[in-house]
Amino acid sequence: MATQQTSTPPAVEHVERVEQVSHVDHVSISEQSRYNYRAAAVVGFIVGVVDVLIAGRFLLKLLGASEQSSFVNLIYAVSSPLVAPFHGIFPNSGAAGNIFEPAALVAIAVFALLGWGVVVLIRIATAPRGTRPATS
Repeated sequence: MATQQTSTPPAVEHVERVEQVSHVDHVSISEQSRYNYRAAAVVGFIVGVVDVLIAGRFLLKLLGASEQSSFVNLIYAVSSPLVAPFHGIFPNSGAAGNIFEPAALVAIAVFALLGWGVVVLIRIATAPRGTRPATS
């Protein structure tokens, strides 16, 4: 009689796989450029609009635009309070309706410098501690 060998299959090990997921915040490589960009962009936009209005006024006066036009009157009405503080610094000159208004040029320069100063203050105030704000 032949002996039959019965083999039992090897014991199966139960392996449990555990995955651990952790949340990682993305950190900027350059800490130096972290400032309130949105506030600086808003200031830049406002200064840009003001300067464009004043430049439009300057060009319309220089080219002798007709004050009968409602668009010309709109530009003059909106930009007049912006230019008013600078009247009298330099005299207006021109002939026959073409007026060179230096007060508008001074206003453009002053508003541009004020806007630049406000943007620099925003960068200084919102820069992380221990870093220097980005230079412009």
